[in-house]
Amino acid sequence: MTAQTLFDKLWQRHLVPLGADADPDAPSLLYVDRHLVYEVTSPQAFEGLRLGGRKPWRAATVLATADHNVPTTARALGVAGISDPLSRRQVEQLGRNCAEFGITEFGLGDRRQGIIHVIGPEQGATLPGMTVVAGDSHTSTHGAFGALAFGVGTSEVEHVLATQCLSVRRMKTMLVRIDPALPWGISAKDLALHIIGRIGTAGATGHAIEFAGEAISRLSMEGRMTLCNMAIEAGARVGLIGVDATTIDYLTGRPYAPSGALWERAVADWRGLRSDAGAAFDACIDIDASHVRPMATWGTSPEMVVPIDAQVPDPALESDRAKAAAMTRALEYMGLQPGTPMRDIVLDKVFIGSCTNSRIEDLRAAAAVLAGRRIAPNIRQALVVPGSGLVKAQAEAEGLHRVFRNAGFEWRDPGCSMCLGMNDDRLQPGERCASTSNRNFEGRQGALGRSHLVSPAAAAASALAGRLAAPDAWSTL
Repeated sequence: MTAQTLFDKLWQRHLVPLGADADPDAPSLLYVDRHLVYEVTSPQAFEGLRLGGRKPWRAATVLATADHNVPTTARALGVAGISDPLSRRQVEQLGRNCAEFGITEFGLGDRRQGIIHVIGPEQGATLPGMTVVAGDSHTSTHGAFGALAFGVGTSEVEHVLATQCLSVRRMKTMLVRIDPALPWGISAKDLALHIIGRIGTAGATGHAIEFAGEAISRLSMEGRMTLCNMAIEAGARVGLIGVDATTIDYLTGRPYAPSGALWERAVADWRGLRSDAGAAFDACIDIDASHVRPMATWGTSPEMVVPIDAQVPDPALESDRAKAAAMTRALEYMGLQPGTPMRDIVLDKVFIGSCTNSRIEDLRAAAAVLAGRRIAPNIRQALVVPGSGLVKAQAEAEGLHRVFRNAGFEWRDPGCSMCLGMNDDRLQPGERCASTSNRNFEGRQGALGRSHLVSPAAAAASALAGRLAAPDAWSTL
């Protein structure tokens, strides 16, 4: 039997036969196991069902929550606490749509509410071997569980609701092997930024990336989710990690996970969700984990990244003219000069949150740096936004919220928050922020805002220093 990659196994399991006369060059039809929806990309899809007189094919496979537009303060007011009229309408409409079509929603008053890519795994709604889709590109997060997970457009959201299937072109496969284990204090976010810095934001275009190696086997599920979340920033549509004991331990006892005899049968099947020895990939990249250092972006793309102890690059030294022009534009937007030490970049705000870094492990890492210390006087605002109500409750049970508040951070309610300029948490023009989110495009966190992507520990250290700082910098402040 031919050795298969994990992608091959997942693809074949969900391929819907189209018959002998099907066009071999046409997209394939995949069956979808889990559909996650939120308030921004779903209203048109539900309206399409309504206009066509259709119902969701399997409503029980759909899980909904509002996250992009929700306020992270005044949560007791519910939807009434959303100041923007359009945002409020979208959240209200999600509730009406879910009620009408029989879909489970974690609303603003539900302690399980949170960012869709946090609550899916947290609830065990994301399971190994599944196909998982959502109208959001960072659905790749769920591939950490050995699931084929990717983002879809609004019209595709409607198609999946109505048919439980999706027309998809087969992706190429890329193996990114990272050995040995990461050095002490280096996070999955640092690794993700290191990889993107090496291969670029188009390096994995058209591919499904599988991450493997000793560094991956030693990562927690939170770290694996961070890495797969950022796969999309390397151009990939899918990020994948094979199932192991860490995966199974994380899922044990989750509300949506099987139990009893079904659990035992599921686990026996999940253990085979790994690439076979000798499986062929379309591309392979080896990463030396010992070279990964605390990272921070300097420009307006995740590939514009260097170690925090390095300097802002000089476009004049770049031989590729198009890349040099992009670097020059980024420096102008960011208000930086070539050769500036990254540690000299002074900040205005710090944001810890997003679907990339808002889980309990992320909050613990940041709190460990902040404990007993205060943020620098020049930091105008520092936010910690847990990824879900359950993450928030666990953090409070551990006393992390007191650490953050004592350090000068604001402790907020769950939501996407300052990851994107779509709610009340945003940068003002010219403000500079150290952010644990996943994108640093122009205006991503607010019109004319300047974003530097970092790990949670580096964000905490930067808040203490008032400028970009590596996590170990706090000991000398």
